[in-house]
Amino acid sequence: MITSRILLKRGSLWGKIVRTTEEALRAGSQLPVPTDYEFIEDAGIRFFVRVLSSLRHKDKDLQKQRELSASGRTTNPFLPYDKALYVDDISDTHVALLNKFNVVENHLLIITRHFESQDSLLTLRDFEALWTCMAEYNSLGFYNGGEEAGASQAHKHLQMVPLPLAPEGPETPIDPLLDTAYFRDRSGTVPGLPFLHSFARLEDDAKASPLQIAEESFRLYGSMLKQVGLQIPDTEGAELPSKPYCLLVTRKWMLLVPRSKEFFDSISINSLGFAGALLVRDSQQLDLLKSYGPMAALKSVALSL
Repeated sequence: MITSRILLKRGSLWGKIVRTTEEALRAGSQLPVPTDYEFIEDAGIRFFVRVLSSLRHKDKDLQKQRELSASGRTTNPFLPYDKALYVDDISDTHVALLNKFNVVENHLLIITRHFESQDSLLTLRDFEALWTCMAEYNSLGFYNGGEEAGASQAHKHLQMVPLPLAPEGPETPIDPLLDTAYFRDRSGTVPGLPFLHSFARLEDDAKASPLQIAEESFRLYGSMLKQVGLQIPDTEGAELPSKPYCLLVTRKWMLLVPRSKEFFDSISINSLGFAGALLVRDSQQLDLLKSYGPMAALKSVALSL
């Protein structure tokens, strides 16, 4: 297997995120998106739903990218990346950046140094970069594999947010359902999730290094893809295309959900939705989500069992 050379100094990441955030906010380089929130109880989950106050800056940035694309010019915010958002080098293949338009505080992006497609399968090097960061503090890592999975940028990037996701309740709102999972070998399913998925628990080995955990989770990732009928990754690190899916990773478990489309009605859903944390633009979208039900909304953008 092709591996990475790790550059991140152990124990340094959180402090660097905090310092970079303070500097980026002062410079106006990071533009947090303000939200309110509500909980919606549905299907045994207390869904955490953020309601945006304004997307003015992000919408303006996305419109600029669309205009450049329409004119035949391409735009990639990660090549080159904004140096004010740079947190640290993770490895010789990945860099850590702040999310410019963050909804969640201390939202970290894990990007490839050279262009790789967001439609491609993850590699062992991706998992090494992810676990190097996840070893630093309790967090949820996720990958929106393609536009239909909620990805807004074409350059491969994983993401990471601190846990817990909500100000009250379990680490992720979906946790209560995960306790009912049953397994065939290492990967299995969760009876309360009414759509195609694969779920796996990670072994709790305090002696394992981040790179050892990365190797194990990469193998598990391949078996989970196979379980849901998707192509498995190349162990030699070749960039292989993939059908759209969402992947969520914590220190305890992994969840993989193939996707059929990005939107439920007008509501964009990415990987965080499958952790029980959704985002709506206004009160009208919130009312729609309440009337339809968050679990039914997730089912509508996934694949049938």
